Amino acid sequence: MTMDIHEILKRLPHRYPFLLVDRVLEIEPGKSLRALKNVTMNEPFFVGHFPHRPVMPGVMILEALAQAAAILAFDKLGVRPDEKTVFYFAGIDRARFKRPVEPGDQLMLHVTLDRMKASIVKFTSVARVDDAVVAEADLLCTMRRVG
Repeated sequence: MTMDIHEILKRLPHRYPFLLVDRVLEIEPGKSLRALKNVTMNEPFFVGHFPHRPVMPGVMILEALAQAAAILAFDKLGVRPDEKTVFYFAGIDRARFKRPVEPGDQLMLHVTLDRMKASIVKFTSVARVDDAVVAEADLLCTMRRVG
């Protein structure tokens, strides 16, 4: 199953300038998801990071991976986000950054759901450009109802 931007907008609460998933290429329900983020010079963070050598901040790569993880978790639970549902980071372990991500790169996001217990979900995640790993981390996320 694939998802275009219109379907992603239904499944994530994020909006510009913080929506960091452009397309879902493949989803194995309850197990894994592959998505992409096209990195362009128009990204607002490039204005200051760094003006002389634009590099995507590592925390933004992790955020892109977390958004891909949220799509997978919402899909597994059979729910869609609404104004009362928030998907938070609960922890990031073993984060490693292997090489810079620059404008023009296509960031491939791969997340695997390792386990789900109560409202805590653990994912293994890897971001690649071409075939090179640029970042990887274990992500802990939680879904909460607010308000």
